[in-house]
Amino acid sequence: MNITNKEKFLTEHNKLSPLALQATMYLLSRFEIEKPALCRKGNWSIEKVRKHFVTWLTSLKVAEIKIINRGYEKLTQSK
Repeated sequence: MNITNKEKFLTEHNKLSPLALQATMYLLSRFEIEKPALCRKGNWSIEKVRKHFVTWLTSLKVAEIKIINRGYEKLTQSK
């Protein structure tokens, strides 16, 4: 199993995914909150986590994704 961090996971996931399944760091962070057992100790293994992440991501409505990402934009603008 290839252990990787969240940033590397994001880069690899987005390389492998069509535009409709592209992720943001905030989406990964929300996934991590909702599925903590999958990302335990910062382990973002592509082999272990990606299938679950894609399933979770595709279960969200487009509006939910926009809200999540809008929340992220507000957080980054306030810094």
